[in-house]
Amino acid sequence: MFSMRIVAMKPWKNWAGLVTSTPQQAIYPSCLEEVVEVVKKASQQGKTIRVVGSGHSFPALVETDQILLSLDDLQGVLSIDEKEQTATVWAGTKLRLLGELLYERGYSQENLGDINAQSIGGAISTGTHGTGIRFGSVSTQVVGLTVVTAQGDLLECSESSHPELFRALQISLGALGIIVKVKIRVLPAYNIYYKSRRMNLNDCLKSLTSFTDRHRHFEFYWFVYTDMVQAKFMQITQEPATKNSAWNQFKKIGIENGLFWLLSEGCRLFPQLCAPVSKLSARAVPDMEEVGASHKLFATPRWVRFSEMEYSVPADKMQEVVQEIRECIQKHRFAVHFPIECRYVKGDEIWLSPAYKRDSAYIAVHMYKGMPYKAYFQEMERVFLKYDGRPHWGKLHELTATDLQERLPMWSQFIAIRKELDPNGLFLNPYLSRLFGV
Repeated sequence: MFSMRIVAMKPWKNWAGLVTSTPQQAIYPSCLEEVVEVVKKASQQGKTIRVVGSGHSFPALVETDQILLSLDDLQGVLSIDEKEQTATVWAGTKLRLLGELLYERGYSQENLGDINAQSIGGAISTGTHGTGIRFGSVSTQVVGLTVVTAQGDLLECSESSHPELFRALQISLGALGIIVKVKIRVLPAYNIYYKSRRMNLNDCLKSLTSFTDRHRHFEFYWFVYTDMVQAKFMQITQEPATKNSAWNQFKKIGIENGLFWLLSEGCRLFPQLCAPVSKLSARAVPDMEEVGASHKLFATPRWVRFSEMEYSVPADKMQEVVQEIRECIQKHRFAVHFPIECRYVKGDEIWLSPAYKRDSAYIAVHMYKGMPYKAYFQEMERVFLKYDGRPHWGKLHELTATDLQERLPMWSQFIAIRKELDPNGLFLNPYLSRLFGV
């Protein structure tokens, strides 16, 4: 008998509202043994399982009409090894909670993305990343994984134990097994000095090498139909955290979310407002500085919902790609007001990583929820692919298994391991079956 929570599901939606499905049931195991029990029973009954984190992926990675398994009841830090500076955590732990728990014990993650709602298991499975040319994705912080396989076996893997499987599991889309524990590298807790500046786009593009070399973290947002960007810089500092002033809070919550939502609604109703709204947003970019705990300053409140496509291209192609995107938007006059987000990620050895064996520029395009995005994204994807682009797995793209085999050197090896570990497709859904050519 199951002792975990089992819920008859109403329709499930992802964060963006793009994917809806009605599972037969949602299961919330509360211990490792219960995860194994769910897998064995599902296998015997010929059902499939998809694991859900926070639903922040845009494509139909989690969509299922069978078993939806959540690790929300498996959260927390299990142990910290001070000597090797690693932490072992439950895979269901949300990044926001993980940052707080590590900080309480005197540790921090080396880098994070700007959304902290995801679970650590979901973040690594989709290749979530922050920015900084000397830092890989969150998956590169992983040094060990505990996985429940399709046969219900427990498998421990790392760089020294099952190294090939480890490289496949670091970004696996949940297709190789259920990751239940994650062992990550950590650093002694540190503060970040954050600086935001409004800059001319051409000046920013000319300074990319200097900015990436001189700053631990650098990213910029180009406001379409303008010549302006918001450049963001971060460095480790020994300075104490600044007081979180009411004005700073108002800018983050009131302006960047509340006011931007109102403007976005205006653009949805009257698309001709997109260019003026983008120009207004560019003028509102704050010149500000702030010091705080790293896990707090890496994250940015994101209340305005959207659709997103993001691609990795070679790092030295950032300027060319942004310039071509600019020309494309000017030519087609797309009704878009969201800025284009540009970041950097260090190359790695992970099989399905968009940054596999190359330092990468990641460029993301967004469209406000409820506004048509397909024509815009298709043109952006055309530009990305021209520059040997590889898709971010948690974002929208239109590539097929054949396309991916051409762009990801280890694609065939990953497909072979997937077939070996899950020959009956226990962890597949229609989206993944199409993606993998099953």
